[in-house]
Amino acid sequence: MHFCLVNALSAKRYVMKKIITASKYIFLLPLFLAVHFFADAQASLAGKITDSKNHLGLAGATVHISDLDISATSDSIGNYHIKNIPGGYYLVEVVDIGYATKIQSIVIKGDTKTDFQLELSTTQLKEVIVTGVISATDKQRAPVSITTVNYDDLLQNSSTNVIDAIAKTPGVSAMTDGQSISKPVIRGLGYNRVLTINDGVEQVDQAWFDEFGIEADPDAVDKYEILKGPASLAYGSDAIAGVINLIPEQPLPEGQVKGDILFNYQTNNGLINNMFHLTGTKNGIAWSARIDNTMAHAYQDPYDGYVLNSQFSNFNTDATIGLHRKWGYTQIHASYFDMQTGIVDGTRDSLTGVMERQVAYPDLNGGAPSYEIPTHQEQTSYTPFVINQRIRHTKVVWDNSIAVGDGRIKGIFSWQKNQRQETNDPTIPNTPDIYYSSNAATYDLRYISPQMGGFNFSGGANGVYQSSQSLGTLMLIPNYNFFEIGAFAIANEKIGKLNLSGGIRYDERTFNGIDHWVDSTTQAPVAPNAPNGFHEFPGFTSHFSGMSFSVGGTYDLSENTFVKANVARGWRAPNVAECAANGVHDGTVVYEIGDPTLKPETSLEEDVAFGVNSKEVDFEVDLFNNSISDFIYAKGLKNAMGQDSINNSLNAAGLGAAPVYKYTQGQAQLYGGEIAFNVHPSATPWVQLNTTLSYVNGGLLHAPDSTKYLPFVPPTRITADLKFPVNKSGRTIKNAYIKAGMLSCFQQNNVYQQYAIYNGLNTALTPFEYAASKAATKGYTLFNVGAGGDIVSKGKTVCKVYIICNNLFNTAYIDYMSRFKYYPVNYTTGRVGVFNMGRNVSFKLLIPIDFTPKS
Repeated sequence: MHFCLVNALSAKRYVMKKIITASKYIFLLPLFLAVHFFADAQASLAGKITDSKNHLGLAGATVHISDLDISATSDSIGNYHIKNIPGGYYLVEVVDIGYATKIQSIVIKGDTKTDFQLELSTTQLKEVIVTGVISATDKQRAPVSITTVNYDDLLQNSSTNVIDAIAKTPGVSAMTDGQSISKPVIRGLGYNRVLTINDGVEQVDQAWFDEFGIEADPDAVDKYEILKGPASLAYGSDAIAGVINLIPEQPLPEGQVKGDILFNYQTNNGLINNMFHLTGTKNGIAWSARIDNTMAHAYQDPYDGYVLNSQFSNFNTDATIGLHRKWGYTQIHASYFDMQTGIVDGTRDSLTGVMERQVAYPDLNGGAPSYEIPTHQEQTSYTPFVINQRIRHTKVVWDNSIAVGDGRIKGIFSWQKNQRQETNDPTIPNTPDIYYSSNAATYDLRYISPQMGGFNFSGGANGVYQSSQSLGTLMLIPNYNFFEIGAFAIANEKIGKLNLSGGIRYDERTFNGIDHWVDSTTQAPVAPNAPNGFHEFPGFTSHFSGMSFSVGGTYDLSENTFVKANVARGWRAPNVAECAANGVHDGTVVYEIGDPTLKPETSLEEDVAFGVNSKEVDFEVDLFNNSISDFIYAKGLKNAMGQDSINNSLNAAGLGAAPVYKYTQGQAQLYGGEIAFNVHPSATPWVQLNTTLSYVNGGLLHAPDSTKYLPFVPPTRITADLKFPVNKSGRTIKNAYIKAGMLSCFQQNNVYQQYAIYNGLNTALTPFEYAASKAATKGYTLFNVGAGGDIVSKGKTVCKVYIICNNLFNTAYIDYMSRFKYYPVNYTTGRVGVFNMGRNVSFKLLIPIDFTPKS
């Protein structure tokens, strides 16, 4: 005990020292602001945007500089002007509806004049990305595999949460707990192996458990960037599989005040989404504000009817204010996310197959929990029943970019509070059994050099501190805190048609698990050595470190053809459950034991790609091979007789008599790839075809059949969408389209066999579920249709209308990535599991509002 206390105190002093060091950099930022406010000479960028064929000026085109978060809109004759620009080398993006995006690198010194000519196109062939790179980069020039999803794509499709919106993207899938919770999976890896960036900072929450989703507002996302492959070089631990970057909208050009109102209704689950957003820029001060609410009752499928307790509601709000000057910019962003969601347990009435509701009445069965068939009103209720979760996430972000000569210093810092409550006892419906409350701070400070010929570089440090407490009646993990810091250097070199990129990074993480004793009969905290005392969580301190690197390049075979290659090493420190679990985890029936002596995971991934990007066709094939050393997974323990080890220590509290699993390590390998093939012929602009294929195979090396396949590795998937843009649709309708699509998931034969034990399935009590868990999960094919367009009056857009129908033929299916696939059998049909959502029609109405003063 004394040894643990000394270690904890030493770790605490270490953490405080690191925080103080990081704080020095934070307090230096205002000094940089003051110095550069008076120092640099003001620069500007101006010119004219024209049609490449008729050379007429284009009104309403947007010129954007991502690295400065600043933009301008062309006037009625095509002229644009951006003021207050720090001199330097920037990638400028020019966008206009109906034209191909123009991307050009420009050296801005003093008053710089640059004209742009845009070519007519129904598709955007060029894209600027900011994830995992030194500065804003042409996507074709990045050696890593990155996929983007923009705001128009989001409007033209239907989803129920922030990850569901991208679950059909090549190489991306989602592990689901109904309609409200989706965990991102990139190339077969999820949980703490995928890092979420939201509003420019790492989302710090509790990503280690199945039922914990991403606390982010889908209405606040303007663009997704998905980096597939190790991204530890830029982001440190937890980015070993990749990054999901949720990017908010850009500040408006100077002098504009605009907004929008969104209404969305879905027929299957009664989903209602209302959002109001307003933003503007005046005298270099940019601001925005948003408020929205989403609620849905239980979804329906053809076999189960209403999936009871899949209902949810969430409220979100955010605001930003920023200052843009000749020295750069500084801005503060604040957001609040609050969701209440039911948790489906799949219990059914044996005679009707209808899902039942868990209840407790004081005058019935002595107040013990029981089940009853719900009324229709309860089936369509928007209020979750027990079991349910409430998740809140509060965040404040301070983002800064300050010119230093022709280079710049970028510093972004955040404070985040995550609160996750789960109530699963109907006898005490207002008392959370599980309640995790954490405070966290993130920091990222880096220098970005000016362009020196074809060379530039970036160096800096970033990391995170988190402190978490359990405030509920049941502790699944100990109270803990950890601090991580990583230093990195990244460089780019352009040599003719060859673009090289590489870097190196070193991280350290100190993890402290807090000592905790409980009464074995009540689970209440007690002093050490108290009567009935049980040492549930011994205190410990673990130190983890990791070296990451990445080296790769792209080569332009021609103007429209390219090849890419990259080799990257990533790392991941063990999470809190892997280090310190000690008990039966809710949602499973196994007793899990963590190990604070686990080593960090390290991966080595090779990526190659070939692509064509032309007016008629764009095509890209990405292949990868990912080898992971010290891969962490839970392994069942055996007793002296060679049988499953059973733990009964918490029987008195109703938490024992469970197979024992301990986290251990092995070698894992995943390989596969994605293909995207899109046809958009200029001779027939009224038709477009977009197709994708995703494939991944993942398993443990030298493992028995029961564990050789990794859980939740998605099956092969094909998507195809045929879109018909309607260019001539009258004076009152513009940008109209009709589309039809198909999604086909193959049968998954590579099944994780120990899922049965992990969820308490056996041949005696649950023979149907046990058999299903050992068999392949069937494939399925879904069809969808959609249409939309802009309603115009007197040359102005009055509103935008979108209609989307998913699962057009109301196909009954269970996705392999659903945690409901082995839920209790329906004895009236013999079918195992809870099925995914049936036919769903979504109606969206977006009303743009414009308060910009007329010039």
